[in-house]
Amino acid sequence: MDMGSVNPDQYQQLLQVKAEQVRQLFTAFGAPQVEVFESAASHYRLRAEFRIWHEEDDLFYAMFEPGNKRVPVRIDECPMVSERIHSVMFALLDEIRKQPVLSRKLFQVDFLSTLSGELLVTLLYHRPLEEEWRSVVEPLRAQFGIDIIGRSRKTKLVVERDYVIEKLQVGDRQFVYQQVENSFTQPNGGVAEKMLAWAQDVTQSQSGDLLELYCGNANFTIALAHKFRQVLATEISKTSVKSALYNLEANKVDNVEVVRLSSEEFTQAMNKEREFRRLNEKDIDLDSYEFSTVLVDPPRSGLDQGTEKLVQRFDRILYISCNPDTLKQNLQGLNQTHRIERLALFDQFPYTDHKECGVWLVRR
Repeated sequence: MDMGSVNPDQYQQLLQVKAEQVRQLFTAFGAPQVEVFESAASHYRLRAEFRIWHEEDDLFYAMFEPGNKRVPVRIDECPMVSERIHSVMFALLDEIRKQPVLSRKLFQVDFLSTLSGELLVTLLYHRPLEEEWRSVVEPLRAQFGIDIIGRSRKTKLVVERDYVIEKLQVGDRQFVYQQVENSFTQPNGGVAEKMLAWAQDVTQSQSGDLLELYCGNANFTIALAHKFRQVLATEISKTSVKSALYNLEANKVDNVEVVRLSSEEFTQAMNKEREFRRLNEKDIDLDSYEFSTVLVDPPRSGLDQGTEKLVQRFDRILYISCNPDTLKQNLQGLNQTHRIERLALFDQFPYTDHKECGVWLVRR
């Protein structure tokens, strides 16, 4: 992360460049005007990872120039991280410096914060951790109002929780999310709220049932479930499935089934090529669903060929993409059966080339 690149005076100009790049990328598909959802110009990242550099008796947060891991650049301020992280990170390091049991062979510090004000800090070591570490670190939990995890090879010591509880405001509703350390969450909470509001808007007149692939911790599921008769959501990560079930209960959502399947496996199930015990155990009959809409939020690699063909069966497709290049590849196939009605740019990562997009497609 380039700390020197955060210049709020340049933010709007850089955002417009991104919007124009997205417009040009999807012009060939007859895409409508790009809806642009901006970020806060500073203190927008709720997640951050920092390497620790040791120099004689000192240690500090460090970054490196691309391709050069030998010469560190010391970080003494970080305007991209959330106010909650920034208020703690340097004072916490001052305390770690005082305690050899905390500083010795510490090589990385990870932060996970929330808009609701919670903060989880993970300290990563190149040495075994003993219970002495816990006794020394516990006072810091009370001092800074944080939860702390110590990690080393095959060891994870937790003081007090390994997750945070986020609260996202979308319209007149507030949604609650458990976000677990070391699992995927949206890094920009303000933009995440705008993504959920946009997804609600494009699906506002929908009915029937929703199929969601790559549901994660039920981030979109919870915000959209009330718009559909029932929802079937799939996710391959055990940790994310566990959080999804927690979040559905916390938000009192009772019309969703979550099943641990990859998109490839679910495609095989829909095609009746294989039977899956995980579907049978939950007594899920795919033929009983009346799917009108499919939501996909795939990894950077986009949709595999089989999943792309599967989603073409649905009248409406909501595609959330973290990689516009693979989105474009998928649209070359999807555009044969569907047209783009809405196109959005969500600026999750200001001052970078990263572009998060949303596309709403309807059958031709």
